[in-house]
Amino acid sequence: QVQLVESGGGLVQAGGSLRLSCAASGRTSIDYVMGWFRQAPGKERESVAIISAGGGTLYYADSVKGRFTISRQNAKNTVALQMNNLKPEDTAVYYCAAAEIFSPNSYAYDYWGQGTQVTVSS
Repeated sequence: QVQLVESGGGLVQAGGSLRLSCAASGRTSIDYVMGWFRQAPGKERESVAIISAGGGTLYYADSVKGRFTISRQNAKNTVALQMNNLKPEDTAVYYCAAAEIFSPNSYAYDYWGQGTQVTVSS
């Protein structure tokens, strides 16, 4: 079992930055692929960024490439999402998740955090 807790969400103006953090407890997250997903009102949950267990393989959704950076700190059991040049369309609840395989598909993820709200004003 892995427990995930996100933090760092909030309200920011367009063009601003936020850094989300996900703290893992229970079975160490070092064994898992970690991902960030988001869900906006009325929309399906979508993948944002994925990082392999060792950190060497990354995936970014096209909509965030060049603006968001995912990283992991295995010694601290944390995963971060640095979000720069935020846009109003980035507004959503952001979720951290853990999986045993590398996939941008949310169905592959066994463990989820409770989510943190990110709101970008225009």
